Amino acid sequence: MTNHWDRPGWTDQTRAYYWLIPFANQPLLAEQAEQCQRVLSPMEFDAVDTASLHLTLGRIGLAHDVSAKQLDRLIDLAENNPPSAATAHAIPMAGSRGAIRYSLAPWTPVLRVHHHLHSATASAGMTGLGRTTSLRPHIGIAYCPREQPAGPVQAAVAPLGNLPAVPLRIDRAALVLQRRETGAYRWETVHELPLPNP
Repeated sequence: MTNHWDRPGWTDQTRAYYWLIPFANQPLLAEQAEQCQRVLSPMEFDAVDTASLHLTLGRIGLAHDVSAKQLDRLIDLAENNPPSAATAHAIPMAGSRGAIRYSLAPWTPVLRVHHHLHSATASAGMTGLGRTTSLRPHIGIAYCPREQPAGPVQAAVAPLGNLPAVPLRIDRAALVLQRRETGAYRWETVHELPLPNP
């Protein structure tokens, strides 16, 4: 596995705007994520605070490249006819080279939100949010802070795949100003976008 935090261009001073879907109001997800983090604790990963569980939709731009006028325009556009809230499921437990995470199914509710926000972001004059077809929705619970063999991690993660999927309400998106601290992402919420009930 690789060091998740070894990302060129990021420093302690870097600030960037992102769209994400926050899950701080999903207690079943928090409970199971903590259970999985306890199993993984011997690996000494950087566990995600359950109050910060989220699904990243994409980066809008670095803070110094985005004007207040663009943000106001983006919020106005995003609030215009957003997609409806929906239910999906967090499916334990998968991994990448630098993190342990939930998969998500179905993708459709998240892709609808992403498509809407991609259009709003582009119309506001920003191009940072990637294409919807490139999004692979997932929810990270632990980041790998160093290079290490993947075998022991795979062995620890494999039994977690037998845990039940967790229902999730996709009912909001958040525009945030994100920074990185030691072993964690932190952010300030600039605007929360509620998704209407169908």
